[in-house]
Amino acid sequence: MKISGGLQEDGIVVGNAYDKYGSKNPVVRWLMKGFADALSSLVIKVKPETIHEIGCGEGYWVLDWNQQGIKARGSDFSEKVIGLAHENAKNRGISPSIFAARSIYDIEPGHDSADLIVCCEVLEHLERPEAGLAALQRVATDYVILSVPREPIWCALNLARGKYLTSLGNTPGHIQHWSAKTFIDLVGHYFDIVEVKTPLPWTMLLCRVKH
Repeated sequence: MKISGGLQEDGIVVGNAYDKYGSKNPVVRWLMKGFADALSSLVIKVKPETIHEIGCGEGYWVLDWNQQGIKARGSDFSEKVIGLAHENAKNRGISPSIFAARSIYDIEPGHDSADLIVCCEVLEHLERPEAGLAALQRVATDYVILSVPREPIWCALNLARGKYLTSLGNTPGHIQHWSAKTFIDLVGHYFDIVEVKTPLPWTMLLCRVKH
């Protein structure tokens, strides 16, 4: 699977700077298994027929869900990273048309709606995360899954492995930082929170549209 590897677009780091899905490092593999198990359990709980992943990056999860028989599609603001998603789709014999370049701020009700909206590892990159959540609120029809790095654990783990020392462990492109509590409090203004999962070092929420 092609990964951006630190590509930048308009001065912003896009996609995955590091191939966390293909890593042979046992610690990274253990962490990613925790994330994958948490996300998969929430998707299974929802039983969606359609999924739209907003901020899909190179398309890892969208392609996986399609291979499971779920009608999934993805969008990302980066033309470059969507180009990689197109290549990854073709390499798996899946139509690249399931991926589109679109900012979270530009998603539209109806056109971008689905049974389940997934937005993982996106909000920490946004200058206006509240506007991003409001956009998700507009397109969501039922369930939403959100995840962000859990701070200060995320930065501490980066420091422990000797990464991003000059920025005190902050991953390039992360401009928002939330503890589990502060993220739950923020999201609670926009959605009803159904379930909280905390696979190290993330906070992951299953939400429903407020009625």
